[in-house]
Amino acid sequence: MSFIADKQTLEDLNMLGKYKQHSIFNLFNKVKTAGGEKLLGTMFQAPLVDHEAINRRSAIFQYFQSKQIIFPFSNERFSAMENYLNGDSGNNYASAFISLTKKKLLAILVRDEEYQNIQNGLQKTITVLDDCRIFINKFEDDDHPFYDELLTVKNILNDPKLQWLTTGQSSTSQLSLQKTAKYDHLLRHTMRAALTAVMAIFYQLDVYIAIAGLAQEKNFSYARALPARTNLFKALELSHPGIEKAVANPVSFRQESNMIFLTGANMAGKSTFMKAFGINVYLAHMGFPVAAKEMQFSVREGIYSSINVPDNLNMGYSHFYAEVLRVKKVAEEVSEEKNLVIIFDELFKGTNVKDAYDATLAVTAAFSEYRNCLFIISTHIIEAGEVLKKEQDNIQLLYLPTIMNGTVPAYTYKLQPGISSDRHGMMIIENEGILELLK
Repeated sequence: MSFIADKQTLEDLNMLGKYKQHSIFNLFNKVKTAGGEKLLGTMFQAPLVDHEAINRRSAIFQYFQSKQIIFPFSNERFSAMENYLNGDSGNNYASAFISLTKKKLLAILVRDEEYQNIQNGLQKTITVLDDCRIFINKFEDDDHPFYDELLTVKNILNDPKLQWLTTGQSSTSQLSLQKTAKYDHLLRHTMRAALTAVMAIFYQLDVYIAIAGLAQEKNFSYARALPARTNLFKALELSHPGIEKAVANPVSFRQESNMIFLTGANMAGKSTFMKAFGINVYLAHMGFPVAAKEMQFSVREGIYSSINVPDNLNMGYSHFYAEVLRVKKVAEEVSEEKNLVIIFDELFKGTNVKDAYDATLAVTAAFSEYRNCLFIISTHIIEAGEVLKKEQDNIQLLYLPTIMNGTVPAYTYKLQPGISSDRHGMMIIENEGILELLK
């Protein structure tokens, strides 16, 4: 089973995209190799749903963070080795020798470059493999979660068939034809699968070391994953990982308090808080470091958000109808008893106040019956909160306050219990002098 996060949610949270400004992927993309970047992308596309697998990955990050090791390889070096190993060699030494002999003759007669390219690729690969062996031997202890992978690499690079790597037999700038054929056949045929496994593990090292370094730099922590049946979420000082000096807030859910009904004025920070929560939930299911002092969570099956729902003019959908379809999609998923995280920012803002009030009240009350899910629902319709407070016992009423300095609003971005009573829209309009412009 895979973690659910549809396109709308990923765009709301700005999770993916190498070339997308301020994406969370770009925040974490500190790897040095193309293979590491590809692996990182795979991790972002496939969060985990098994709490033991999540905690193991987190433990690997923490191990490398404690070592404070720098990944010493460039993309150019690994790409050269990968390109070389992907080339073809003969099925046996004799055919490899004959093929290389022909290539060397062509190099002499018509200045063909293929033989020289093979020698260059072989020399670069030999150098990288020797450096890999030196690097991997720095990890001596056997009490860490990445031990088996490192042992696999050590065993391959210490294979007797590669003993010549450490004896100086490969150190000359130009190998003889016989040695070129011997080493080329060994690396690109006999040991190709094993060396491909070595590269794959080094790409993992690239990711783990890069993310561990980022966690150290940003002072992120690692969330503790719990089985789904515990139905718990608790975070101290949770903040948006992509915002420098972001204001942090505590967030807590339990079976008996699994919904937050959030109010507050425009610009008070509701959307940012909800995105921060969603992003950290997603990162936690990846086993990645999170922007929180502490965090523990019961594993969920997926996350759905409705923050920036676009209209669809091609389909003839208004903004309101697009909102309705989004709520319907989420309702279908929730009604199937899936353990989900649901984020709704300002339900039904595309319709009139009366319909928005009725719909917000009815939909929120209906969703609140599903105690296995976690919900954050924000709205400007504070009257709905007053009714829900009386009728539902599992809803946390929270708001983000506005502090007025005369006629100028200021925002703390700190959650407070209760329902917002802030009504400063006209004051802000007057502060901007809009009415004066129109006189």
